[in-house]
Amino acid sequence: MAPADGSDGLTSACRPPAVTRWRRDAGGAAEMAAERSGAGSGRGAGAGAGARRKRLWRPASLRGLLGSLQEGQGFAFRRKQKIERKYRKLLKKERKINSPQDNQFVDTYPEHLKHLYLAEEERLKKQHKRRDDSVLSEEKLNIAVESVTTEEKFKKKTSNQKAKEEYEKIKAERAKKKEEAEKRRQQREEAQRLYKQKKMEAYKILSKKTKKGQPNLNLQMEFLLQKIQQNT
Repeated sequence: MAPADGSDGLTSACRPPAVTRWRRDAGGAAEMAAERSGAGSGRGAGAGAGARRKRLWRPASLRGLLGSLQEGQGFAFRRKQKIERKYRKLLKKERKINSPQDNQFVDTYPEHLKHLYLAEEERLKKQHKRRDDSVLSEEKLNIAVESVTTEEKFKKKTSNQKAKEEYEKIKAERAKKKEEAEKRRQQREEAQRLYKQKKMEAYKILSKKTKKGQPNLNLQMEFLLQKIQQNT
């Protein structure tokens, strides 16, 4: 009679050794095949999950464009700010075109108040003119102060420059004294020459004699008379 568990009714003790070894080998092979199939399916599932979880690499320039709370305000917020800046620039240009400063006191105010705004414009012009004049006067004053400071700076000379100037001064004084001495020497020589010339003329006149060898009294008297007239 066959046993209830579906076995062949032979106990392990009654089975031959070859049958027992064959069954053991067959069971181990089945278990190993099941383990291999399970491991392969597990690895395949893990690989699929890893492929799904893997993030694509993006360069830093593209990451900035995507934007996030961690990296900043985000691309949409920056684009909104850029559009707002452009809009403000356009508004500013339109204001400049529609409201020129030259005609703001004449064209954009009522007729009965125009004289008041014209007077205010004149007052502002005078005020700006006074301010410009004060700025010019301050600039002139600064230029004068700078020129004075530069002159004082140049006046402050080094010891070498002072010694050189002192040497030039002494040299000029010596040259001047030498020139004056030369002039005095020439005047003295000229006076001596004139004195000798007059003395020689007087000697010639006084040494003249008559045919008889006596002194010529007439010439001497004329010479003395001329001398008296010159002195008087």
